[in-house]
Amino acid sequence: MTTLIKNGEIITSSAEFRGDILIEDEVIAAVGADLGNTADTVIDAAGKVVFPGGVDQHTHYSALCNTGDQDTAGYETSDSALVGGTTTVVDYAPQDPGKGLIESAQYRIDVRAKDKVCVDYALHGFITYVTDDNSGLYRDIARLSEMGIHSIKCFMAYKNSPLHVDDGVMFRVMQESKKHGITVFVHTENGDVIDEMQRECIARGEVAPKYHAETRPSFCEGEAAQRALYLAQQAGGTPLCIVHNTSKAVCDVIAEARGRLQPVMGETCAHYLFLDKSYLANPDFEVASRYVLSPALRDKCEQEHLWQALRDGTLHTIASDHVGIGMDIKRQGLDRFDRIPNGAPGAPDRIPMLWSHGVEKGKLSRVDFVRFTATNPAKVCGLYPGKGDIAPGFDADIVLYDRAWRGAVRWADNPNGADFNIYEGFEQLGRVETVLLRGKVVVEQARFVGSYGQGRFLRTRPYGACYTGL
Repeated sequence: MTTLIKNGEIITSSAEFRGDILIEDEVIAAVGADLGNTADTVIDAAGKVVFPGGVDQHTHYSALCNTGDQDTAGYETSDSALVGGTTTVVDYAPQDPGKGLIESAQYRIDVRAKDKVCVDYALHGFITYVTDDNSGLYRDIARLSEMGIHSIKCFMAYKNSPLHVDDGVMFRVMQESKKHGITVFVHTENGDVIDEMQRECIARGEVAPKYHAETRPSFCEGEAAQRALYLAQQAGGTPLCIVHNTSKAVCDVIAEARGRLQPVMGETCAHYLFLDKSYLANPDFEVASRYVLSPALRDKCEQEHLWQALRDGTLHTIASDHVGIGMDIKRQGLDRFDRIPNGAPGAPDRIPMLWSHGVEKGKLSRVDFVRFTATNPAKVCGLYPGKGDIAPGFDADIVLYDRAWRGAVRWADNPNGADFNIYEGFEQLGRVETVLLRGKVVVEQARFVGSYGQGRFLRTRPYGACYTGL
């Protein structure tokens, strides 16, 4: 089966040119200026921008919320990520109650995602039940690589919850991970300071959503990042990815570490580039609580620091931190901000928002757009080569983007697994018109036309395999 995409304005991680893409079965066979007109299927991409399907390295499908006991939206809602131009996600696999890392990840593959997932997906191990005896946890880290999982997440935040990983456990996790080619992904916030600030705030009767940001200042993020990097150094140089960076404080710490050649990658998320903490100040709980996510939204001035950190190579990926929770779950914190489940849906909007307000507004070059949304995440997560670029031998995950389209972000146009969209009403310049997943058209005329369960589990490579050049 051959497919030919003709006359597209192709953008890769290194170049822009007008040309054709020849696909044989599921793989790109050739990319060139004129590949003829003979194929089983010919797609005319004239007037369209053509770039690789997005790789989102930070999503939370079908996972317990950080407060409460309800699940986030399931893998069947990953159809909306495809409509938004993302063809691969690297999803977190939290420990299920009473289960270890391996059992939880396998259950996710065999049950949670099976016959539901629409995108190709890999997994991060995710520590969510620290106990007094963690010997089983350390043994499981050694076995993750056998499953094709080469990353694991630690939370430094959420003091007094099963999610919190203290310094001693994190140090041991780093030591074990280094032995087995596993990159440690770290949520860097000082849980002790946040806990103290929250208790003081609540004692004063300050319980509205806006105090979520006031009690999670950026210095907590910078301090925790510095501590995590020092521990990683002492653990033998364990590679780290510091996730969802929000501020100059943490970017400065990452830049300093990279200056001494410490292996560390930096991630930010689309919402930190386009939203700020003023959204939390809305007096209507139903609106403000949508923007309760961690780390918290910052002052608007931090956005330019993040753009600069992307441009200068301090940050390497832009993820969504997608959490599909609706208002029925958010209302658990109606009386107190610290009880509002954290997170918001974002995977479907990451690429349209970054094109509309990054590329079209001159904040990102088109090549950098591809690097931050597809190529670099694939490298950091050990999926490159294969995912994240347009070149012979890569999976034929391809997006045709209609730059001429004009409109606004609307939840109703692409429901995301929750009942709101944090970008509702934002101007949208262009839209994802067509998406191919491994050579098959799965989005047509901006509508999902694929099948549920079509996504495949992907085995990753050790250490992200491709730190060189990032």
